Amino acid sequence: MILPAFGLVEAERVLAVDQSFAVVLDKFPISPGHALIIPRRELIHFKDLSKEERTRLIELVEWAQDHLSSILEPKPDAFNFGVNDGRAAGQTMPQFHFHVIPRYVGDVADPRGGLRWIIASKAKYW
Repeated sequence: MILPAFGLVEAERVLAVDQSFAVVLDKFPISPGHALIIPRRELIHFKDLSKEERTRLIELVEWAQDHLSSILEPKPDAFNFGVNDGRAAGQTMPQFHFHVIPRYVGDVADPRGGLRWIIASKAKYW
């Protein structure tokens, strides 16, 4: 399957496809099962999604979480969800995509703060 900015995505990485999105395994996963939800039309930012696409995105986040929990062994203990929306936010692919990242107890020494570690000096508030 070919997706905007991502190009050819190998069939074995594709988990689901509909008219608006593809759910694929990340080529450079942070953890086993790290998936991306990618619009099939070209767009860069979250704000570029239509209202219908935003609704469908949330449905697919839930689907991906349930699907990954059903196929991964061991089962994930938790998930991080995320978007790098724009270059200053760390977006490296010029195409909107949503990360669904399975997490496991013990995968890091102290997971508190999660996404707050994007700016490490502001992460630890406890």
